[in-house]
Amino acid sequence: MCATCGCGDDATAVIHVPHDHHHDHGHDETHQNTHDHHHGPAADHVHPPATETVSLELRVLAKNDELAQRNRAWLAERDIVALNLTSSPGAGKTALLERTIRESGQSPIAVIEGDQATLLDAERITATGCRVVQVNTGAGCHLDAEMAYRALTTLDPAPGTLLLVENVGNLVCPALFDLGERAKVVIVSVTEGTDKPLKYPHMFQAAGLVLVNKIDLLPYVDFDLDRCREYIASIHPGVEVLPLSVTSGAGLSHWYDWLATQRRVAGPAALDRAAERANI
Repeated sequence: MCATCGCGDDATAVIHVPHDHHHDHGHDETHQNTHDHHHGPAADHVHPPATETVSLELRVLAKNDELAQRNRAWLAERDIVALNLTSSPGAGKTALLERTIRESGQSPIAVIEGDQATLLDAERITATGCRVVQVNTGAGCHLDAEMAYRALTTLDPAPGTLLLVENVGNLVCPALFDLGERAKVVIVSVTEGTDKPLKYPHMFQAAGLVLVNKIDLLPYVDFDLDRCREYIASIHPGVEVLPLSVTSGAGLSHWYDWLATQRRVAGPAALDRAAERANI
């Protein structure tokens, strides 16, 4: 459930939106029609105080953070490095996963696929020989920590696995929901516009790494890579930005090196835990 945008099950917070307002978050007017059916014409509706919505959001996020810590402990016990891949739809997350599984040299790898519907991306990952679990969120616009836990226990990745989570295509709500991952990897493509970081600052603030995909198309699109870097730095100083092309392979070696670094960083902690288990 998402208290921020109102998606999810019937218990979610619903905020009335006038008919002439275009909600660009990917939802239709189902909530509006249901709301009017129960409460009469929109003009007669008295809005609840804004503090009620804020309070609900804080409770939802606090509960999610508790569950994310449970996930983090579950992963740490198994020496699993989990990365949460987020982007707009069509930025190239699934294609990146396919090449990463086949070429990166990281092993073992497991994948959690998040989409509102279908098994299409999970089938693509399965074709690489990688173990995968699909999470369909229905009306939900993001994965949350409880969904991730159910996926983890179903997938049951082996100790030492690199776990790649492909979140639902959305640069808004996934920024708020910790899944228990080591880092969020934000993918933006050059076809989306230079100003993407300015439009979605919370996601870029949450990023542990930013990948700029489809650089093979730079000669054909209006995208300023240097300015995009500046925008990202203004929002999240110091975050690493890696330009690459999943199609041509340009820059992918730097992405694979970054993944290897994440595994090495986990190494000392993994050795300590192994020593603790040996002494039990």
